[in-house]
Amino acid sequence: MNKIYLDHAATTPVRPEVAARFAELLSKTYGNPSSIHGTGREARRILDESRTLIARLIGAEPAEIIFTGGGTESDNLAIFGTAEARKDEGRHIITSVVEHHGVLNAVRKLEAAGYDVTWLPVDRQGRVSVEDVRAALRDDTILVTIMAGNNEVGTIQPIGEIGEILKGHPASFHTDAVQAFGEIPLDVDRLGVDLLSASAHKINGPKGTGFLYQRTGTKLSPSSAGGEQERKRRAGTENVPAIAAFALAADIACREMDAHAKEHGMFKRLMADALMGEGIDFKINAERAETLPHILNISFPGTDIEQLLVNLDLAGLAVSSGSACTAGSIDPSHVLVAMYGEGAPELRNSVRFSFGYGLEGKDIRDAAAKTADAVRRLTRLQKGEQQ
Repeated sequence: MNKIYLDHAATTPVRPEVAARFAELLSKTYGNPSSIHGTGREARRILDESRTLIARLIGAEPAEIIFTGGGTESDNLAIFGTAEARKDEGRHIITSVVEHHGVLNAVRKLEAAGYDVTWLPVDRQGRVSVEDVRAALRDDTILVTIMAGNNEVGTIQPIGEIGEILKGHPASFHTDAVQAFGEIPLDVDRLGVDLLSASAHKINGPKGTGFLYQRTGTKLSPSSAGGEQERKRRAGTENVPAIAAFALAADIACREMDAHAKEHGMFKRLMADALMGEGIDFKINAERAETLPHILNISFPGTDIEQLLVNLDLAGLAVSSGSACTAGSIDPSHVLVAMYGEGAPELRNSVRFSFGYGLEGKDIRDAAAKTADAVRRLTRLQKGEQQ
């Protein structure tokens, strides 16, 4: 059976040249970058070059890049680090209800500890209102954290417009760009952000590494007690091979960004056109929003997500729903709940297709045909059960 991987928003395959870079450094550059001997200095050189490259890709300075263990750690460092560093200035935080759980659960933990949180709603396209951000700002607001692009439906948030509002306010502005980095242009000055999170495994790099951008002068307490690595902001010996592989993957992703955006946009149209040609009923979630080029979230009326995912997996398609499996039950997507409300049918019949490296048009056509077969089979079963 020809297996088709359409879950690139969850994680991506490591590109061969990135894997080769990682393997080479893993065996040859084993020095500790904090050591002063030649082996350590070579590791430091590679670390510094990687930091400089990644900084350039987002318009930052090398000293503003903190290497971490991934996107969630970067989010946590930004949120907990800001809360701790600025707790004497205020305890109000603004975020949205559609954030990734790396942000959601960190903010919930602060809320449980006594911080006051404003949870901003989104419209039916999954977009935060800039005016809602403006209205929520207070003198004691210390942090605004809004994601750059949604990982479930792809909606791109108005980060630049929010950044303009915050220019006259002392609150720190963080964006979780884990899903957006390498997919759309990101310039920290144009966006007006003080903190930005990214991860390697979303852009064909290795798992277990990421970075947090921290604008010079932005207050941030360190995430852990230990050595003085990462300018005393993130203790622990840096994973030089993974960081260098991350830098290479980021460089490739940003150089090929325009080509990938065109290709993934074509995949979206091809998938929608093929499904329409199959004559099945479907609706694209966040269809009228500006979305990340690689994410397509589709509602299939008359289906149940658990059955649909099983059928697609058996057909060789790797896709995701907007749901998280916990203790044997599937909870509705918090993103779709925010867009449509509790009890909406989209919560139980939506699938995320996400595109990336290695896919071709034939794969998309085959995936559409297999999806249509599964949807037809399940809708017939449901109609038979109802009769």
